[in-house]
Amino acid sequence: MKNFDYDKILILDFGSQVTQLIARRVREANVYSEIHPFDVSLEFIKNFNAKGIILSGSPSSVYDDNAPKMDESIFDLNIPILGICYGMQLIAYSLGGSVESSEKREYGRAEIDIIDNSCLFKGFDKNKKNIVWMSHGDSIKSIPEGFSVTASTASTKFCAISNKAKNIYALQFHPEVVHSENGIEIIKNFIFNICNCSANWSMGSFIDYQVDLIRKTVGDKNVILGLSGGVDSSVAALLIHKAIGDKLRCIFVNNGLLRKNEAQNVIDMFEGKLAINLTYVDASDKFLSKLENITDPEEKRKIIGFEFIKVFEEEAKKQENVGFLAQGTLYPDVIESVSLRGSSDVIKTHHNVGGLPDKMSFKLLEPFRELFKDEVRKIGLELKLPNDMVYRHPFPGPGLGVRILGSITKDRIKTLQDADAIVQEEIKKAGLYDSVWQCFAVLLPVKSVGVMGDNRTYEEVCAIRAVESLDAMTADWAKLPYEVLGIMSNRIINEVVGINRVCYDISSKPPATIEWE
Repeated sequence: MKNFDYDKILILDFGSQVTQLIARRVREANVYSEIHPFDVSLEFIKNFNAKGIILSGSPSSVYDDNAPKMDESIFDLNIPILGICYGMQLIAYSLGGSVESSEKREYGRAEIDIIDNSCLFKGFDKNKKNIVWMSHGDSIKSIPEGFSVTASTASTKFCAISNKAKNIYALQFHPEVVHSENGIEIIKNFIFNICNCSANWSMGSFIDYQVDLIRKTVGDKNVILGLSGGVDSSVAALLIHKAIGDKLRCIFVNNGLLRKNEAQNVIDMFEGKLAINLTYVDASDKFLSKLENITDPEEKRKIIGFEFIKVFEEEAKKQENVGFLAQGTLYPDVIESVSLRGSSDVIKTHHNVGGLPDKMSFKLLEPFRELFKDEVRKIGLELKLPNDMVYRHPFPGPGLGVRILGSITKDRIKTLQDADAIVQEEIKKAGLYDSVWQCFAVLLPVKSVGVMGDNRTYEEVCAIRAVESLDAMTADWAKLPYEVLGIMSNRIINEVVGINRVCYDISSKPPATIEWE
């Protein structure tokens, strides 16, 4: 196997919902980063061989009895440390300072005064107000010996502190969020000027590394990959095919919950244009029978995930020498499904990591488990996947099963397929498809009164969801032009039998999620 020699930043997660943004900002600077729970062992931290450690935020208070805390011996490892929000308070608390609940809480936009151009603020103008994003109810009341104040706000004296001798730095605000002006510059100052990292993390080197790793891992076994036609599984198929060729057996399962004409489009692309070994399995009746009268979203996800594996196991028996099931699992899939004391709350059971049985007859192969969506897209471009597939909007593994709220029937599936096809067609016609993260239709479990001609109708309600995002961890509703929304609504009501009302979802994430279930 080739050496994949790159500098690394270790991020310890104390429970912030935006911890992944820290990892993204580091990777955007072409430095590799990984998120791990705050309570990993000191031995793990040593073996990780990080050039720097970042302590994330948290909803906890450092003085609580069950507050998440790392092994304080990390302060003796001579590795540069950056604490963010809770991470800053934990540094102060652990090294002899004091932290208390503040009378003046800070949430949202704040202006900081840079007192000392420390390494973190290299290149900043001390005479200019810098806008940052705050989210804290506790504040540091006294700092440990050896630390100095480098920035403050009107409400927070100790907004940034540092101990240059020990290479420990801390910020009360969140530089990782887009609302903090020059936040990425602060992170770059830490990883380059303090940790002395090299910008050697690239998708080209990742491909070379993974090709060798996949070959070594798979050996003489064959690999089955669940192909959906989405970005993740499609790029995974190309990467694995590059590594092992025809030992990859792609299986495309029609679960009956696909988009309109999806099955034929996937077959044409992979069997035709890409010439990758593909087996098509129409299991729609099996899935729909299992989902009959099921309305709970978590139960839907688990049923679909479990049935998916069953179909694969049945298909595996027809294949020879199968040792692995490949999935396009991404880093956010993994993090959102982890539940540990102090780490981010579970949002939902993710389609790629939830619903799997405890015992499978083959092992998992997940080459993108540590990657974000935009990184997978870059790999797709490197591997010459057509642009329209690389930049295709994300589609959930359970398909329309989590976009049909309430009971799932063949009629309701067709209704949503027709409505969603109109949404996709019109967003592309308007030239807006590439400017939004996702845009889709949702079928609601309610009916409303309407009038068509001289007749009273009592039909279902459709919601349109469109969001702007960089990574799906946070998202804002897209301000689509009224004319476009009007055309979508008019076409859906006139062309789709069973829908007489269309609504537009104007919720952001958080507090809402992108998908409705």
